[in-house]
Amino acid sequence: MHPLLNIGVRAARRAGDLIVRHMNQLDAIKVDSKGRNDFVSEVDRKAELDIIQTVQRSYPDHAFLAEESGAHGEAEYTWIIDPLDGTTNFLHGFPVFCVSIAVMHRGRLEHGVIYDPLRQELFTASRGAGATVDGRRMRVSDTRLLEKSLVGTGYPYRPGSAWLDAYMDMLKDAMKATSGVRRPGAAALDLAYVAAGRLDGFWEIDLKLWDIAAGALMIQECGGIVTDLSGRDGWQQSGNVVAGNPKIHESLLALIEPHLTQELRR
Repeated sequence: MHPLLNIGVRAARRAGDLIVRHMNQLDAIKVDSKGRNDFVSEVDRKAELDIIQTVQRSYPDHAFLAEESGAHGEAEYTWIIDPLDGTTNFLHGFPVFCVSIAVMHRGRLEHGVIYDPLRQELFTASRGAGATVDGRRMRVSDTRLLEKSLVGTGYPYRPGSAWLDAYMDMLKDAMKATSGVRRPGAAALDLAYVAAGRLDGFWEIDLKLWDIAAGALMIQECGGIVTDLSGRDGWQQSGNVVAGNPKIHESLLALIEPHLTQELRR
């Protein structure tokens, strides 16, 4: 395992253990609102700080882009951190959330870690070296037909979105065209499941880089494709993502295309 990835794994496991220790104290956790349906808890902040400190012990000069504390430092290497993806799930005791960590070198994703602390499943990837779950090699699914596929998505949760109607039309068509649509509520874990072949495809609008980075690298290393809604390589900037094995990715793009607004085509 690459030394950077090894540190990422150590940091993710430590943060996951911290999160799980708070599961029986949900009523006592301090929660702040960043906006409607957008929450941050003291657990998010503690887990993020622990990840950063774990990395800094080995790489004190590296930079960070973290969900709660933002961007800090300038360096060739940047750690992209979502300390608790699925905060709303966690706060309700709904058992779907994870830690997501990626490492970018000069703007290119190189390593990714996604850790599900309740199932103790560890997903990892390094550019050019493939991806694994608990040490077993992952590959995207070989499902070829959309009608036989299981796809994931994320429902809009920010009020007043200009693309809400467009998304609902996409969802309606996906419900009719696939064998099922799932919305567990943790995008990083959904992307890891695409890489592992548990989901055949995934799409969501208005994500952040820390939601996507580690999982996108895993999918690419497992033979899948990640693009924006128009099939281009702009997902890091827009936060709009379509992912899947090559056939299902192509079919999802075709399903989504008629519903794209001018804003979503950018």
